[in-house]
Amino acid sequence: MLRSKFKALRMARWLIITLMLLPLYLATYKQNVATGTEPTIISASSASGRTESTDEELVNTLHGFHNGTKTVNGIKLHYVEGGKGEPLFLLPGWPETWYEYRKIMPELAKYYHVYSIDIRGMGSSDKPTTGYDKKTMASDIYALMNELGYKNIYIAGHDIGSTVAYAFAANYPHATKKLAMLDISHPDDNMLKIPIVAPPGSYDVSNPARAKFPWWWAFNTVPNLPEQLLQGKNLEIAYNWFYDYLSYDKPALNPKEKAIYIAAYAKPDALRAANDWFRAFRQDIDDFNTYKKLSVPVLGIYGSTGISDLGPFLKENTMNPKVVELKRTGHWIPEEQPEETIKQFKEFFR
Repeated sequence: MLRSKFKALRMARWLIITLMLLPLYLATYKQNVATGTEPTIISASSASGRTESTDEELVNTLHGFHNGTKTVNGIKLHYVEGGKGEPLFLLPGWPETWYEYRKIMPELAKYYHVYSIDIRGMGSSDKPTTGYDKKTMASDIYALMNELGYKNIYIAGHDIGSTVAYAFAANYPHATKKLAMLDISHPDDNMLKIPIVAPPGSYDVSNPARAKFPWWWAFNTVPNLPEQLLQGKNLEIAYNWFYDYLSYDKPALNPKEKAIYIAAYAKPDALRAANDWFRAFRQDIDDFNTYKKLSVPVLGIYGSTGISDLGPFLKENTMNPKVVELKRTGHWIPEEQPEETIKQFKEFFR
């Protein structure tokens, strides 16, 4: 009896202390947010419980890598670097961060100085209100290259990162040693021909080989609405659907990995910035129509159930590209097929 009473009193005491400290914590948090000094925290929920990881903690899981930042074009870009050799810039896509290349970075670092970069609006990089056309975002990467002391680089991108990588090669061919694009082509006039109604079987989850229908390319361009709808639990529901839908026959990401990405896009201005990548597509198409056919060496890798016309796009807009289709593969190529991605990169960038 006495032991039970003592336990109850101890629990009550801790509850009172917690309630007393809560206003102080909230006041400090609000002040940090107002002054822009809140720490970069990525929260992840998993079946084993709730965990929290900073960029530094995530980087510490990759031997030989460390965080870096540079201010270029008036914004801060965050990147993770490691390895020795010629520079290889990796540009992630939506809705992920630099972390999407985690499975291939250690092996590539044996041969290249690898930089996995949070592009404008992503992860721990700045999220300004303008500059999300891919030509401007490519100029960010060019300025970063110069700031790091390089005259030219190998560059690879996935999804939105692929569109930026193409714009980089188109605008800075002298700085592009070789270009690799994963699953997504640069916006062009063919994007204007995408139907509003999905092809039959697009949502047949029992068929892993089903064609994918990118309806969110239009949804994300609507002003303000996605940001209002995808709050809290709704963001988690929607993005978990995307991660699974764009995989092949099973989820490419485990619950913890999904939660790391979702938390990154739940940060202030992150969802707005990510949607601005899509809202710039019309400008991207106009810019694309001014580009010359690429003469730099190009590798294109796409999944058998991807959402892109990458093969035909490269054959039309580049000279002698190497195009690789990965069977039984969805959209998340570096995570679904890390060994094959490493193999293709090593053969191409050598």
